[in-house]
Amino acid sequence: MFATKDISKSFGKLAALSKVSFEVEEKEIFGIAGPNGAGKSTLFNVITGIYPPTSGQIFFEGREITNYKPDQICHLGIARTFQIPTAFHTLSVYDNLRVGAIFGARRPHSADEVLELLGLEQVRDRPARNLDLYTTKLVMLGAALATDCKLLMLDEPMAGLSMVEIQNFLKIVRRINQEKGITIIIIEHLLDILISLTKRMLILSDGQVLYLGPSSGVAEDRRVVEVYLGGKGGNHAQR
Repeated sequence: MFATKDISKSFGKLAALSKVSFEVEEKEIFGIAGPNGAGKSTLFNVITGIYPPTSGQIFFEGREITNYKPDQICHLGIARTFQIPTAFHTLSVYDNLRVGAIFGARRPHSADEVLELLGLEQVRDRPARNLDLYTTKLVMLGAALATDCKLLMLDEPMAGLSMVEIQNFLKIVRRINQEKGITIIIIEHLLDILISLTKRMLILSDGQVLYLGPSSGVAEDRRVVEVYLGGKGGNHAQR
């Protein structure tokens, strides 16, 4: 369904990504991890058209979408959330969802469907500025879903949440995948969470592919243990 081939991105002399290739199957939940500065968010930004790649190709549903603009990519059915909460604070929860539906050029009542799916009916008319972090993240997720996406990209959506909130969020992610058939790519620091959520994952280090394969094999991979668990990313293995 989705693939990158040898994606590289440089900012001046800094190589943020170097020949990153991976594939995601339809209806899969695919994980991406790595230490801080590994290039995870840069990869998302390249995929969604915020940054053009220096070299390489991006494919979605058999079509090359390299160098597409963000609005073009959204209209194809790819939506994302950002690591930093980006809800429109002066708008209500419902209007935030409607913005997603409009940006995705989808039917306005998709916002109502998402409101129910995420259990946000009780805060429908509340301004986003009055929400707690967990609910704000649900609104961000809802705005992406309201575009009627086929591929949902989540950039560290559980950062800052309590363990109870994380477990609730994971249930929602699984429900979106299983009931709606939406393919999901999720960036997450915590390997134990990704291992429980995904069957395959990509681990980046210094902009390069450190590991690509079954999630169950991550803990046994020597390079991951040395670079991620034992070194740069040791504090992110578990919460």
